[in-house]
Amino acid sequence: MLHRRGFLVAGLGASIPALAQPLEPVIDSHVHVWKRDPRFPFAPEIKNPPAQDASAEMLLALMKANGVSRTVIIQVIYYRWDNRYLASVLKQHRHLFQGVARVNPEDPAAPDHLASLTEEHGFRGVRISPAAGATGDWILGPLMPPLWKRCGELKVPMTILAPVDRLPDVAKLIDKFPDLTVVIDHMADCPLGQPAELAKLTALARYPKVFVKISHMWSLSHQPYPYPDSQEQVKKLYDVFGAKRLMWGTDWPVSEKFCTYAQAVNLYRRHLNFLTPDDRDWILRRTVQRVWPFDKV
Repeated sequence: MLHRRGFLVAGLGASIPALAQPLEPVIDSHVHVWKRDPRFPFAPEIKNPPAQDASAEMLLALMKANGVSRTVIIQVIYYRWDNRYLASVLKQHRHLFQGVARVNPEDPAAPDHLASLTEEHGFRGVRISPAAGATGDWILGPLMPPLWKRCGELKVPMTILAPVDRLPDVAKLIDKFPDLTVVIDHMADCPLGQPAELAKLTALARYPKVFVKISHMWSLSHQPYPYPDSQEQVKKLYDVFGAKRLMWGTDWPVSEKFCTYAQAVNLYRRHLNFLTPDDRDWILRRTVQRVWPFDKV
């Protein structure tokens, strides 16, 4: 899945316009942060690391300018299993951020690593990323049930970045752990206009503790902002899952390749006109709060 990460972050240093009026606070379910800092080196196997920072301080400025009160930060692939930078961010800004860690899914010690990250550093969950090909077949292997079981014991969600073809494999694990909260990232990057593929995602609606992030509208779309073709796909998911199991996310700064942070926020705040006001509030704030509860919002 590295192809989505190989980009140059555009416009991160641009000035942020002041808001004309206060906005209702929302919670962003999905961003990444990183900082070129010798204390927190990128993983050695990352051959083309980012040329610019996407630091917590930069994110906080964007949040303030756009009425985003809280954010869930997902450990970025550049650090692989080294969660120290994100741990330092969580320590400094505990009331503003929740963190989702990465652990090596092919390491038998992964459940213990997750327990340490949760209990010692305050992480709230783990993200796994099985690829579509043979390199992702570990999702079917014997190391997955112990990791999923530990998530349940720690009472943290399992977050999954996977192509839609992997979702039947994910469903087998959900069958074994039906009480575990599971979040599917980015609509499983399901291509538009392929109902048989989308059915692999909507089939997960039978599990009441499965949630879906309706992010990546920009990268799936074949049309300009506000991506009406992607909005149609979101509508189909809304019809099946309902607003209480869907959540938005900017995927900043990955989304900067397609739209600004402000545009990404307003895509969900101002568009998706099929939503009722109550539905919109769930997607913008309350669903995220169900999965990653913040003390004060």
